[in-house]
Amino acid sequence: MIARVAVLAAAVLAMSGTVATADTIHSGHGGTGGHCGRIDRLHVPMAQRQQAACLDELTTAGTVASGHTVEADWAGLTQVGLSRPSGVPGIQLDGYFPDTSTTNANNGWNHDAQFVLRLPDRWNGGLVVTGSPGNRRQYANDRAIADSVLAKGYAFASTDKGNTGLAFYHDGRRPGDAVAEWNTRVTQLTVAAKAVVAQRYGRFPARTIAAGISNGGYLVRWQLENNPGLFDGGVDWEGTLWRTSGPNLFDFLPAAMRAYPAYAAGDPTAHQAMLDAGFAPGSEFLWAYHNQVYWDFTQRTYREEFDPAFDGDLDAGIPYCASGTPTCDADYDYASRPRAAHRAVDRIGLTGRIGKPLITLHGTLDTLLPISQDSDVYAKMIKGEGRAGLHRYHRIENGNHVDGLVDVYPDRLEPIAPHFRSAFDELESWLRR
Repeated sequence: MIARVAVLAAAVLAMSGTVATADTIHSGHGGTGGHCGRIDRLHVPMAQRQQAACLDELTTAGTVASGHTVEADWAGLTQVGLSRPSGVPGIQLDGYFPDTSTTNANNGWNHDAQFVLRLPDRWNGGLVVTGSPGNRRQYANDRAIADSVLAKGYAFASTDKGNTGLAFYHDGRRPGDAVAEWNTRVTQLTVAAKAVVAQRYGRFPARTIAAGISNGGYLVRWQLENNPGLFDGGVDWEGTLWRTSGPNLFDFLPAAMRAYPAYAAGDPTAHQAMLDAGFAPGSEFLWAYHNQVYWDFTQRTYREEFDPAFDGDLDAGIPYCASGTPTCDADYDYASRPRAAHRAVDRIGLTGRIGKPLITLHGTLDTLLPISQDSDVYAKMIKGEGRAGLHRYHRIENGNHVDGLVDVYPDRLEPIAPHFRSAFDELESWLRR
């Protein structure tokens, strides 16, 4: 876990020139403008390591072939046919900030707190900052977000959030530390990226937009609540709702884990239990997949992150245990757990007190984070805080959590990525007013 980034922010934004770069590799051109201008002057504040590359193409139309993205990071997040813009030359900076965890093997570094910054030659004056969805790594948003915003001329920055992978919860000392680090890493990257933008283009970004999917959407919400001065606005694609008093995923995931086996066996009361937990009527065709891939793993690992005492010495519980098994996550009752578990969630919880314009997108058939238990609630929270004028909410009919299953069910699912691009356009217009 790093020290509070806010302590360093003032010095960084003042362009003090204090930089730690243990291993800096440059390839490309120097100079003050043109293709990859000023590449030899770029130093990422607070970074322990960085390497720069001058690329003919910053979008995935070129970075897949050039080795400047990792397809596994973004696999399954978008439909295959999502349009892929091109014609964006510029600079890519890869690196990492100091960290003690080593879950991220990208670039052969085995080091967490990795980031990627992309600086197009034809810059529009803006910066987009993202954190990875799920527990993925720094290139996870390359197809869903980076391609389209780079084509618009934005500089782009993304972080792995400081811990990745199936056992992300091992990071940190206290319950909730791993998720708390996510927020700190986004703050850190935003501060550093603004400084790098100023180095490259001679001025700070005129507008900075936060964007993200799922856990990345949670990061957008948290930043606009807690660090609105760093951003001009954000687009939240079905952000995870962490709320101390609920609802949160510890309410509906155990319910699904209990009810689904009986539902699959034909029990009509179990079907009603699934609906009562918040899963939308009409989403039943998605339940088997989410039971197999998401519900059990998500519940066990996040419960271990916030409430490791529940299962004693076990590491994230017992996979696919039957209800009634001792310390089975299917029987987890968040409301009755000790205050320590609630305090851990409270550390990273959302309030609805956003300070900058936010557009939220959420699919009505989301079968990981049901819309009725997540963004519907968050919209009410924002309204309850008197911030409704800063929020626009788009419920995407027949959208799922991410778009990876659109190709499997093209006639039943609506891809959300095109709506994200439209929402980004909408936010741009909103900010110009």
